[in-house]
Amino acid sequence: MRLQLALNVNNLNEAISFYSKLFGAEPHKIRQGYANFSIESPPLKLVLFENPEAPERLNHLGVEVFNTEQVTVAKNRLSEAGILDEVQLNETCCHATQDKVWSREPQGLRWEWYLITDDTITDDTPHKTAETRRCCSSANSTE
Repeated sequence: MRLQLALNVNNLNEAISFYSKLFGAEPHKIRQGYANFSIESPPLKLVLFENPEAPERLNHLGVEVFNTEQVTVAKNRLSEAGILDEVQLNETCCHATQDKVWSREPQGLRWEWYLITDDTITDDTPHKTAETRRCCSSANSTE
């Protein structure tokens, strides 16, 4: 497992430069308006969304897991606790195909537990429909 921190940034290139220096790591993936880092130490998935109009810097938080069972365990635990907000299976968003479950804390901040099932999605892959775009949107943090 590793913690995910998804941030809204004003300038993607500037943010990539800063976070590359801060963590001594290069981005795992860069797309139009989007970049992510898979940092080993500390174990962190840092996601950057170029979104200068966002009212908040924090987009959402998450936990990346590495097998389907961990998503299922999180889904069951959140459901039993009465805090399961949404389930997305085989969802293409954030430039990858994922299985994920969402929860929303009392002040509205969204948390996801997710597994990347296909990280080879290209810019040609249809991922910009309203349905799939919303999982990467800052609107998610305030819906």
